[in-house]
Amino acid sequence: MPAEKPKLVRTVSILTRRLKEGKTYDDFRRAWFHTTGFGIKGREAEGSSARLLTFINIFDPREIIVLGFATTTLEQLEAALEIDVKVRGENPLDDVIEPEIGRSFALQVADDDFSAIGDIPYTPPVIGGKETDMAAFEKDRIAIAGLYAAAAKKRDAVNEARKKKREAGSL
Repeated sequence: MPAEKPKLVRTVSILTRRLKEGKTYDDFRRAWFHTTGFGIKGREAEGSSARLLTFINIFDPREIIVLGFATTTLEQLEAALEIDVKVRGENPLDDVIEPEIGRSFALQVADDDFSAIGDIPYTPPVIGGKETDMAAFEKDRIAIAGLYAAAAKKRDAVNEARKKKREAGSL
């Protein structure tokens, strides 16, 4: 009997940032780029992935939008968030972007393809050919919300310590 595959969840992070006056996308990318991957040795899982797609607002070229797509186990997600907190703490974007950052995080509930021509019959939510179990979805949503909240608390503490250190140095 083959080993059971670990349960994977699919999340998306939507981050919007605004470049400071005079800064370019290249300035942002050099400060933002993750030179450490989100993979965790010993925690690999079949089908896990992390992709970041970056967009520039066509009406406001100073607005950078990053969509992060992850397919992970809950344990991998927690470890990846720890990596992100560490990387961002070591590579702050303060000199490149305005202080306000838009953040949205979501758990995938369905994958619908509406590219067909003509009528499409209604179907319940499905991901990868498997109907979404809404009770399991809610349990995962609550767990993931806790992981993101814990990472945000750590990130905020790192940022606050850096600001205090900067202010103390300018006195």
